[in-house]
Amino acid sequence: MGEAQDRPAGDDIAAKSFEDALAELEEIVKSLEGGRGSLAEAIDSYARGDALRRHCERKLAEAEAKVQAVVDAPGGPTLRDVE
Repeated sequence: MGEAQDRPAGDDIAAKSFEDALAELEEIVKSLEGGRGSLAEAIDSYARGDALRRHCERKLAEAEAKVQAVVDAPGGPTLRDVE
């Protein structure tokens, strides 16, 4: 978990896939639950975890919007432009 404390929360999160962000968030939760590290590290980890959680929520909302854009058309399902 040392690398999370070497960078500000959120600086590289936007580039992460949902799966990578979720995996890192799970590691942070395990670390916090285990009580490892100092209070300052726990605060930094919590801040990064919160940023990861928000990123995951955005990714899920984007995916939901894409799924909602799939509609039955005369030629079969089509995908409307959602961007």
